[in-house]
Amino acid sequence: MRGPLRASPIAVAVALFAAFATPAHAQCVDRGERAPSAAISAFVSDPSVLLRQSKNDRDKLSGRLTGLLVTDIAALEPVRDMLREASQADRIAIGAGLHRAEERCVATKPDVARRISEFVAKLHDGSVLKGYFADQDTAVAPASGSPAPSTANNQPAGSSQGAGLMSGEWKTELADPFKPVPLPK
Repeated sequence: MRGPLRASPIAVAVALFAAFATPAHAQCVDRGERAPSAAISAFVSDPSVLLRQSKNDRDKLSGRLTGLLVTDIAALEPVRDMLREASQADRIAIGAGLHRAEERCVATKPDVARRISEFVAKLHDGSVLKGYFADQDTAVAPASGSPAPSTANNQPAGSSQGAGLMSGEWKTELADPFKPVPLPK
């Protein structure tokens, strides 16, 4: 068989379909909420890049990790490598990010949420578990009969103390200025 190799149009179509269809199975969020594919591939090839990008900003670290995981679950295994270089405070933020990713995937991809939960359980890392369960505790509403938290802590899920007029995972979108303000109970 001499001459240039030629692929049939059907083989090319099948290869393209497989390349584009495979990652879609692991996505827990809509297209507008997904992390860029370049960010995912950069994280998979060098997990410590997320630590360098966040530069001691724990909210940014947990938010970016959540964004990567809800976009592509293939980013879960490199978290183990990132933990080797993470400080204790970073590990707590990573645990919170893992929990947030799990919560975002429960409704749309319960199998992905289960994989995240099992991953955290197998880590046996006290700092990660501390962040994971601390985030879980803040997500749970107070039980009936217990005092309500102060109104300073009543914030929409995913927002931080300095949310102000910016919203979104990386605080790059303008918040709705006409959104009704929640009233204290």
